[in-house]
Amino acid sequence: MNSPSKPVPPSQRATPATAAAMRVRGALASLSLSMLLPALGTSIANVGLPDMAKALRAPFQDVQWIVLAYLLAITVLIVSVGRLGDMLGRRRLLLAGISLFAIASALCALAPTLWLLVAARALQGLGASVMMALTMAFVGSIVPKAKSGSAMGLLGTMSAIGTMLGPAVGGLLIASFGWQAIFLVNVPLALIALLLAWRFLPPDLRDAHAKRPVFDHRGTLLLALTLAAYALAMTLGRGHFGMRNVALLLAASVGGALFVYVELKAPAPLIRLAMLRAPVLSAGLATSMLVSTVMMSTLVVGPFYLARGLGLSMAVTGMVLAAGPLVAAFCGVPSGWLVDRYGAQRMGGAGLCGAAGACLALSLLPASLGIPGYVAPIMLLTASYALFQAANNTAVMGDIAADQRGLISGMLNLSRNLGLVTGASVMGAIFAASASDIASAQPAAMIRGMHATFAVASALIFAALAIFALGRTMAKPPTPSGDTA
Repeated sequence: MNSPSKPVPPSQRATPATAAAMRVRGALASLSLSMLLPALGTSIANVGLPDMAKALRAPFQDVQWIVLAYLLAITVLIVSVGRLGDMLGRRRLLLAGISLFAIASALCALAPTLWLLVAARALQGLGASVMMALTMAFVGSIVPKAKSGSAMGLLGTMSAIGTMLGPAVGGLLIASFGWQAIFLVNVPLALIALLLAWRFLPPDLRDAHAKRPVFDHRGTLLLALTLAAYALAMTLGRGHFGMRNVALLLAASVGGALFVYVELKAPAPLIRLAMLRAPVLSAGLATSMLVSTVMMSTLVVGPFYLARGLGLSMAVTGMVLAAGPLVAAFCGVPSGWLVDRYGAQRMGGAGLCGAAGACLALSLLPASLGIPGYVAPIMLLTASYALFQAANNTAVMGDIAADQRGLISGMLNLSRNLGLVTGASVMGAIFAASASDIASAQPAAMIRGMHATFAVASALIFAALAIFALGRTMAKPPTPSGDTA
C-alpha cells in the first residue's frame, strides 16, 4: 500500500506567476548589464590615456583616437543595428553584440600598437552600439506597459553608474595591474550579461510565411557617412573650428540631404520619414538632443570653473564632479516610478522645468557661494535630467510597433550621442570665447565663461520646453465639435 505523498508547502510551489516574475527579473538584469557596459567603456578609457600614450610611445593627439574611435562607431552605427535587430531578431543580434564586445575588449588589452588598439576599440564600439540600441527595445516585450517607466528608469540608473564608476575603477585597475586591465574587466561582465540574456530574454518570433525583409544598404551607408562627418566636425580641433571642421559640416549637410532623397525613393527605407511627423517621436528626439547638449556642458565647464574659478585642488574637484553622476545613479529608479505613477508627459515637463531652473541658477551663480552654490544646482540639473530621460524614453517607446522598436531605440540613443558631441564642441567653444585665454585666465574670467555657457544652456532648455509643449499639444486628439459635456 502506497503511503500518501506529503503536500508541497505553498511557499515551495513554482507557480506560473512566480516563474514569469523570475524571467522578468533575469531579463532586466541582462539588459541592465548591457546598458552599464557601453557607458563604462566610454568613461573608463579616458583615465588611461596618459599611461597608454607612454606605453605605446604615441603623441597625445593620436591617443585621443582610442576614445574617438569608440564614440564614432556607436554614433555612426546605432540606428542601423537597431533596424537590423527588428529585421533579424533582437535576441539573436544582442547576443552577437555582447559577444563582440567581450572579444573586442580582450583584443584591446592584447593590442601591441596604437592603431591596432584603435581598431579594436572601433569593434568594441560596434558591440556597444548593438547593446545600447536594443536594450530599450526589449522593454516593451518583457515588462507590462504600466511598469515601463520603472524599467526605463532602471536602465538610466545603470548607464549613470557605468559613467560614474569608469574613472574611479579605471584608476584603481591601472595602478594595480596596468592599462590593459581597464579593458579586461569588461570580459567577465560581458560573459555574465551574455549568459543572462541567453537564459532569460524571450526568443525571437519569426513568421515562416513572412517575406524576407529588405535592408536599405544605400540609406545605411549614407547615414553612416553623414553621422561620421558630423561627429568628426564636432570633435576634431577640441572646440576650435577651422576649415577642416567647416568642410566636414558641409559634407554632413550634403550627406543629410542625399539621405532624405534616397529614403523618399527607397522601397524599404531605413527610416520612414513619415514617422517623424508623429509629434511625440519628433519632439522626443529633438528635446533629447538639446538636453544632452546641455548636460555635456557640466563636464566641459565644471572642471575649469572648480579648479581655476574656485581654486580647488584636483582631488576636491574630482569629488565635486562625482556629485552629478551619483545623483543620477540614485534618481533613475525613483524617476521611473514617478513616470508610471503620474504619466510620462507630466513628468517630462517637470524634468525640463527643473533643468531650466538649474541652468538659470548656474548662469547667475556668484562665486562667493563656493562649492555648495555649484553643487546644489548641479544636483537639481542631474535629477531633472534623470526624470526627463525616463519620461521621454517611456513616451517615445510606448506606442511603437513591435517591428520598429529597435530602430526607434537606436534613434533615441543617437539623438543623445549627437547632443553629447555637439555639447562638447559648441559649449566648449562658448566657454573658451567667454573666458578668453583659458591657459592664463584669471578666476574672474572662468566665472564669466561659466555664466555665459549656462546662459546659452538655459536658452536651449527653454527651446526644449517649447518643442515639448508643441509636441504634447499636437499629439492630443481633436475633440469632436458635436461632443457635449
